[in-house]
Amino acid sequence: MREIEQIYHNNFGIAFYWKDHNITISDKVQLVFKETGFYFTIEELNLFCNLIEDSMIENACCEACEMKYSCHKFLLKTPCNSIDLAVNMTELKSIKDLVEGSLFKIELDEYVYGVGMN
Repeated sequence: MREIEQIYHNNFGIAFYWKDHNITISDKVQLVFKETGFYFTIEELNLFCNLIEDSMIENACCEACEMKYSCHKFLLKTPCNSIDLAVNMTELKSIKDLVEGSLFKIELDEYVYGVGMN
């Protein structure tokens, strides 16, 4: 099994960098959730974050519903033009947490080990 360097995880999925001979390959992030894996650049991960936010706004119809977040499935666009995901609002919120948490950790590490080093 290949080695990984975990970036972030939640109960729904995980984001990590692949390692090759103990060297972390940090130009792309492997995102795995719901039997699905994406291998995104940071730019694509940011785009996915924006698409998730757009989807949250477009599908914010559950607040007054008695089935609250559990019944309605809709398509979530991805940075891959030919791939959309069928998700419900609960799954969307978990994906949002996974992507935002990953981006936060990546940006924090870039700051701490880059610009922020004395």
